[in-house]
Amino acid sequence: MTGRISLPVMCLGILGFGILYVPMAVMIVFSFNAGKLVSVWSGFSAKWYASLLTNEQLLNAFGLSLFIAFWAATIATFFGMLIAIAFVRFGDFRGRLALSGLSSAPLVMPEVVTGLSLLLLFIGMESVLGWPAGRGVDTIIIAHATFGMCFAAVVIQARLRDFDQAIEEAAYDLGARQPFVFFSVTLPVILPAVIAAWLLAFTLSFDDLVIASFVSGPGSSTLPILVFSKVRLGVTPEINALASVMISIVTVSVIMAAYVMRRRLGKTG
Repeated sequence: MTGRISLPVMCLGILGFGILYVPMAVMIVFSFNAGKLVSVWSGFSAKWYASLLTNEQLLNAFGLSLFIAFWAATIATFFGMLIAIAFVRFGDFRGRLALSGLSSAPLVMPEVVTGLSLLLLFIGMESVLGWPAGRGVDTIIIAHATFGMCFAAVVIQARLRDFDQAIEEAAYDLGARQPFVFFSVTLPVILPAVIAAWLLAFTLSFDDLVIASFVSGPGSSTLPILVFSKVRLGVTPEINALASVMISIVTVSVIMAAYVMRRRLGKTG
């Protein structure tokens, strides 16, 4: 076999990526449209970006989504790491099968079912415990952390399985004890997986619409909920500008990450 890609495979690849990225390119172009119609070009203008910076509703929703995603990802990564350690380090303990099923179910569970079940849980807790009083930021964080920790556990567990425990045993032989061994030996080695798990949980939380729509209340609309409510009434140039800004942020982040990884691989090679 040679490393050359056949023409049909190349055409299929171009078609697939074209379906994904051409609409994004068109949306970015029309974010600079001077008119309010998003399908008729009326001239070049960046006024919608300036209008976006003065739109308090969108800015507040954006800030709220960042706040929720940060704490949800942090909580999800912490509990996901505990689940991963339990699976990899403690062998066939009692309740392993039940914990495995509980941690894997949200990965394949429809988000509608997850959102509805969490809503019923919060309603029941409010009637019995008096908390949470309605739905708001705290319920969204709990909901996002609940399904985010399952994804985090999968990512960290994969790294822990490849971890050379001889390093920890060497630390024990030198007199080190827990938790010093974990924070000084284990955590630095699995840190890239922990960061990847945090970023994945952050992205899932920031991008979530279905679950957040079930567990949110007045005054706690995240950015996806706000954008979805506006799009239902028609796409506005401000939404195009907002989406273009988010695409630019993601693009720059991916390029920077690829550059850092390439430099690191170059040094190790």
